[in-house]
Amino acid sequence: MYLSNHRVVSLAWSGCLQTPLIPAPEMPFVCLTDFQAQARERLSKTTWDYIEGGAGEGFTKEDNIAAFKKIRLRPRYLKDVSEVDTRTIIQGEKISAPICISPTGFHCLAWPDGEMSTARAAQAADICYITSTYASCTLEDIVATAPRGLRWFQLYVQRDRQLNKQLIQRVESLGFKALVITVDVPITGNRRHDIRNQVDLKTNLLLKDLRSPKESSGPCLQMSSIDPSNCWDDLSWLQSITQLPIILKGILTKEDAELAVKHNVQGIIVSNHGGRQLDEVLASIDALTEVVAAVKGKIEVYLDGGIRTGNDVLKSLALGAKCVFLGRPILWGLACKAAGQLLRSIGT
Repeated sequence: MYLSNHRVVSLAWSGCLQTPLIPAPEMPFVCLTDFQAQARERLSKTTWDYIEGGAGEGFTKEDNIAAFKKIRLRPRYLKDVSEVDTRTIIQGEKISAPICISPTGFHCLAWPDGEMSTARAAQAADICYITSTYASCTLEDIVATAPRGLRWFQLYVQRDRQLNKQLIQRVESLGFKALVITVDVPITGNRRHDIRNQVDLKTNLLLKDLRSPKESSGPCLQMSSIDPSNCWDDLSWLQSITQLPIILKGILTKEDAELAVKHNVQGIIVSNHGGRQLDEVLASIDALTEVVAAVKGKIEVYLDGGIRTGNDVLKSLALGAKCVFLGRPILWGLACKAAGQLLRSIGT
């Protein structure tokens, strides 16, 4: 598949017609850094620090972006590019372009209706949206606002196995098409900005109880309830309670990629959590080649972390990724209430 740098995506997103919190700027958005700058002006310092912050000194967060710029293209010309087709297939489902939405929590911090806007946009764009365990809207509301959208569900494995089972059964019944297990958060990363700002996810961010509205009792999700003992052997239990494809998010080495194949998962998202978990690990794009080589085409490999331009998408695909996922930029687009323009700007 050929991706033009000026036409990676040509999509019209819905959910962008409401009056923004702040009047839109006169200058048009032409690249992701424009959205980043406007989002920073519109959001509170604490919210901005939470979205942008990395773990430790932020080395990996910055390296995610810088690593792409070290890769050079070898263009081949005199090819017919009068018609460009960006469509592809992930886990058997067709999408309009290999650019989808990573799981990030608390979208209501960026825009009042949060994940509902994200879901509407993804549906209109005909791309995949991975909904976070820590969404700030109920799963039912997200599905109701975009019933035809392609959705995967991201799970932080909880200490309470019954709660994991309830969540998985619930997303299955709501039509989610895959289960994304985040493997790189045995504990929350050392995010210095959040510590300085005294961010408390259990109170300041009003962590949503993700039980079904029909359930009147039962355990409530908390960040502290993530199971630090979760390991490879637990995958067989998860596979026994769901028919959904299982994708592992957070793999960075060939050794773990080989174990993923051995444990019969259906995909890997090469990711370092946007540099928010363990600082000084490989940039995602630098880890991609060894993961792709290790799986030997047996499962699909995706990538997130540091994608900011159409060239970044092209490099990811050329190095073996089936699709890329965007995290922070989606929140910038929500804050500017201009998500459609944001995806189109990736081609510039």
